Amino acid sequence: MTGPLKAGRSLGIFLAGVVSGGLLISSANADQPHMQAALDFLHSALHELQSAEPTKGGHRHRAVGLVKRAIEETEAGIQYAE
Repeated sequence: MTGPLKAGRSLGIFLAGVVSGGLLISSANADQPHMQAALDFLHSALHELQSAEPTKGGHRHRAVGLVKRAIEETEAGIQYAE
């Protein structure tokens, strides 16, 4: 398998792992499972964006900044609720 099919399969496996890991973490932090799950997905998205080639006309760079901001806001929301 090569090209887009392999990449799609790899992404699917990665996301399944993220969901599984997110569920385990969420059960540990049961008081805010949705916020914790969102935070887990945001961290994964940040990792993927940072791993991508930077030749995206500045859009990847802006997306990294926006995801970092979303992580900060989500963490602030979790802390506020505690």
